[in-house]
Amino acid sequence: MAQWPAPDPEQWQPPVDATSDAEPPVWTPPTWEEVVRDHSARVYRLAYRLTGNAHDAEDLTQDVFVRVFRSLHRFQPGTFEGWIHRITTNLFLDGARRRQKIRFDGMADGSEERLPSSWPTPSEQLADADLDHDVAAALAALSPDFRAAVVLCDIEGLSYDEISEVLDIKIGTVRSRIHRGRSQLRAALAHRRPTGERGRYLGVEVERGEAAPARGERRGRAERERVG
Repeated sequence: MAQWPAPDPEQWQPPVDATSDAEPPVWTPPTWEEVVRDHSARVYRLAYRLTGNAHDAEDLTQDVFVRVFRSLHRFQPGTFEGWIHRITTNLFLDGARRRQKIRFDGMADGSEERLPSSWPTPSEQLADADLDHDVAAALAALSPDFRAAVVLCDIEGLSYDEISEVLDIKIGTVRSRIHRGRSQLRAALAHRRPTGERGRYLGVEVERGEAAPARGERRGRAERERVG
């Protein structure tokens, strides 16, 4: 796929001409085709990390580009990737909160059995992903707010300042969500290192001591200690 970075107007400089008083060139936003061509893979990747399954990721990606299409003429020159990150994440959070409200409303009238589960199946978690089952499942179990913060930080590589701007929340809230999200991931992934080894998953360091012996082994060990 051809690489095409979004224009950065701050890096553009007018031709050097000491005698010219001409205004600097006006920034022209990319066309719809250019946006889809050059950003669809990134948007889908982020959408998949947020939703946890291919079907919802495709729907979210489509919604993002519909929003981009409607808002492209209002885009203020700046970081185009940051703008798309913000649209993708906000649409995901809006949808997650809306589904949660629908689920609670449905449970009130006894219709919860008619509502599809928001959690992906194991096969959906593995589809189109390079995260293994345990990590994908641990991410999916996080609340939407925590998941968005962890994904933006540990997968997308955004700084706390950038996440604060994308989510429109304070730096302290960003730190809190990432810390709490990582703590939940650490607990969910503790079984990944049962022999005292140390590893990292999405920025989370996982460490455990020696696995506890089975009940029969503990009984036999206690008897040997008494005999000795």
